[in-house]
Amino acid sequence: MAQAYYRKWRPAVWDQIVGQEAIVHTLHNAVSQNKQVHAYLFSGPRGTGKTSTARILAKAVNCTNPDRSARPCGECENCKAIDAGRFLDLIEIDAASNTSVDDVRELREKINFAPSQGEFKVYIIDEVHMLSTAAFNALLKTLEEPPAHAIFILATTEIHKIPATVLSRCQRYEFRQIPLNHITAQLKTIAEAEKLDFEMDALIMIARQATGSMRDAISLLDQIASTGDRITLALAEEVLGTTANEKVIELVDALLKKAADQAISTIHAALDSGTDGRQFSNQIVDYLRNLMLVKIGNSKDVEATQEVKKVMQEHSNATCVEKLAVWIRIFNQAQHNLGSRWQPSLALELAVVECLEEPAPVVKVDSERPTSIPTAQKNIGRPVSRPAVEKKSEETATKPIGQTKEKEEISEITPEKGGGPQDVQKGTQAVTADGRSTATEEEELRNRWKEIRALVKKEKPHTEALLNSCKSIHLEGQKLKLGFESDLLKTKMDSDANREITRKAIHDLLNLDVQVECEVVKGKNGNHSNQPNGQHGNLVNTAISLGGEIIDKE
Repeated sequence: MAQAYYRKWRPAVWDQIVGQEAIVHTLHNAVSQNKQVHAYLFSGPRGTGKTSTARILAKAVNCTNPDRSARPCGECENCKAIDAGRFLDLIEIDAASNTSVDDVRELREKINFAPSQGEFKVYIIDEVHMLSTAAFNALLKTLEEPPAHAIFILATTEIHKIPATVLSRCQRYEFRQIPLNHITAQLKTIAEAEKLDFEMDALIMIARQATGSMRDAISLLDQIASTGDRITLALAEEVLGTTANEKVIELVDALLKKAADQAISTIHAALDSGTDGRQFSNQIVDYLRNLMLVKIGNSKDVEATQEVKKVMQEHSNATCVEKLAVWIRIFNQAQHNLGSRWQPSLALELAVVECLEEPAPVVKVDSERPTSIPTAQKNIGRPVSRPAVEKKSEETATKPIGQTKEKEEISEITPEKGGGPQDVQKGTQAVTADGRSTATEEEELRNRWKEIRALVKKEKPHTEALLNSCKSIHLEGQKLKLGFESDLLKTKMDSDANREITRKAIHDLLNLDVQVECEVVKGKNGNHSNQPNGQHGNLVNTAISLGGEIIDKE
């Protein structure tokens, strides 16, 4: 039976470990100076060399070569026995299938026996985070005071699950993801040694798909090599379920042109050709990230051909960093929503629509001078200029302006002018027969929104950050409706804890009992007159609704 590439090409000596130079240097020096410790903890992503390094360390401490700096030599009897898997003093334990306290107790009973072949008994416990709490407790004493002939090497991909008591008894080494160029170079070495016919672009594609895992990259190469054909970029894309760069470029090009129909057609063409939706989303995010790097001047960090880099430069010139950052978040989120089997393209289609959705216009008001709005004042008493407004509409629009003039004057009393919330309430605070709050309460809520947020921030800063994203507030009776421009923000804010903190802050500051509700308000006629930041009254709100415009002037 043929041996899998990842086993055949597993590192056997220090020099063969790729991408972990600092760890190799430290461990090699420790062995050379006979300063190895009794317990090590190797942590990091899968396929980065944790178990391979543990085996090499086990060989090094048991190697019989007189020159300690040359250990492991790979030539002595102990090294050969470890390579062949028949060295009795190297015990590998899979913690995932030996999780109980009884397994650890059995280990403790046998550990006191002297080594039979080498100088040290080495215990490699893989995926050690899978041990139960009782098993960890049983292991503590042995880790703290092991026999002089015992060395423990613990390996895990989830170090946050390891108890602090265990961490403090081990010498820790963090394995990092292997860089793309290191993986590509190793794949080239293997392909040449195995006499495979290949294209470098295909190897780069395989390395990129491995996302920092050398074992994954070698396994993918083995899988593609099994076809017996020349390893080309097209073959790699077909086997891996990815799509050509052209489709990603076409999609981004359509987004930059705001051509939603072309973008969605590109998505359908890519998925119909057999491309996996998640992989396609990954490629889109990767390309947009590269565009962002090019835009901010880090093009040297982009792994791409000169032709693709030229296209990236053109695309980056056509947009801004802020928009790219938003698009990256949208498609990254879409990747997690691609679980639907009946409509696999839906998440990507929604991402395209969200990317091309025009942001609602924001009315800017000088927070220091909320009533300094010359243009709106010029239109007081006459209809606001608007194309094709009928006489009936003008009469309807003009009527509330005159009726609300008194309220507008009262609502303009601010703390800076000597007034305050109490003054406002004296003039207009009232409740209608059906329990609906007056406009003054809503006005006061908007005017003192920053104070409410400051009170919330003392209790929970995360909730205050969500309130900062609120685009509108509307008071209906005892219900305070907070508007957000996306369903994501609305969902995050719409929890019992967040609503209660907000309700309590409003009650403590304004003595109002309200029920907080959240809703999505994007696309509601672009009307932002209820924005908590806009401290203008009903007169100005009516003018804005009829097409008026606010201009800030000193």
